[in-house]
Amino acid sequence: MTRLHIDHDYLLEILRALLAIPSPTGYTDMIVRYVSGELGKFGLAVELTRRGAIRAIRPGVEERGARAIVSHLDTLGAQVKMIKDDGRLELVPIGHWSARFAEGARATVFAGDGAYRGTILPLKASGHTFNDEVDSLPVGWPYVEFRIDALARNREDIERLGVGIGDIVAIDPQPEFLDNGFIISRHLDNKAGVAVMLAALKAMQDEGVETPVDIHWLFTIAEEVGVGASSILTHNVASMVTVDNGTTAPGQNSDEFGVTVGMADQTGPFDFHLTKKLVDLCGENDIRYQKDVFRYYRSDSASAIEAGHDVRTALITFGVDASHGYERIHTHALRSLAELITAYATSPVNIKRDFAESGDVKGFTRQPLAEAAQDLSPDIEDDELEEQEHH
Repeated sequence: MTRLHIDHDYLLEILRALLAIPSPTGYTDMIVRYVSGELGKFGLAVELTRRGAIRAIRPGVEERGARAIVSHLDTLGAQVKMIKDDGRLELVPIGHWSARFAEGARATVFAGDGAYRGTILPLKASGHTFNDEVDSLPVGWPYVEFRIDALARNREDIERLGVGIGDIVAIDPQPEFLDNGFIISRHLDNKAGVAVMLAALKAMQDEGVETPVDIHWLFTIAEEVGVGASSILTHNVASMVTVDNGTTAPGQNSDEFGVTVGMADQTGPFDFHLTKKLVDLCGENDIRYQKDVFRYYRSDSASAIEAGHDVRTALITFGVDASHGYERIHTHALRSLAELITAYATSPVNIKRDFAESGDVKGFTRQPLAEAAQDLSPDIEDDELEEQEHH
């Protein structure tokens, strides 16, 4: 068994700290600085891209064939779309989330001259004024508005405050950590994934474990808008495991306990061999797991592949109830994910051909049908079998 002990208190402490830092896509500098500082405490050198995606490499025996583990720092949010004559602000969402979950949210708008608190309200918010119309108003971003908690009765007042079109709005997470292990909050996607990665890294540093190849700890800043890991990978990386949320909902097999291994998302199947390795590691290390296929979902893995990176990708998740809303998770899944990361990072390299970016067919992988064919033809040389398979 290669999984390591996870510091549960540290995992929860770091998650609380991350949730307290607003980081909607486009406003991530603060959280980038915080996570960079945490990585520095573990003795890792931090590299930032121009916009702030983080790369920290923990050296292994080999630089070639490096493994990457990635989460995203950015969350959902909103932007000011229009300043209304009555001083209220029209909003558009950052990322895909329902205005149903925005109604009643406390939030902060980051203006040029400072930040202002406020509330997202339906256009018809007062039952004393609109009676039953408060229940018949449609759901959608055109039907909510932001009320600033300042003297803001008209457009001129708003402009005097320095608030302008395009200013970013961060939604309060309002977290609750319950004694039974459940955590309820906005933005657990994907601050819980970041906390899992840092807890796994701490376990590896505490134990001083050696890995067969370099491990690239990556944190992206625009996953919620589809950019994700498109420009953070180096040529040394052969495989990438994304840590993100799984959706516990009717028709899904995800769970709030254990690891949920993503088998496919809307962009297609994840890498057969890397996914199988992760599932096998769960079995070998007595880590509870289940598999799931996500229909309306994409992650850092998808953005990396679409950007042209030739890497094996996989997705491991913590089950989230009400994803992109008031989300709920359980610490059992977080600990299980961190344990799996440590088991994966320290596990032997099975596909050494991946040390090179390309090569001939020698050493190329086989999938079960080919393996079965070889079992049925034990006297056929490897090259001959490959020739038969080719034809």
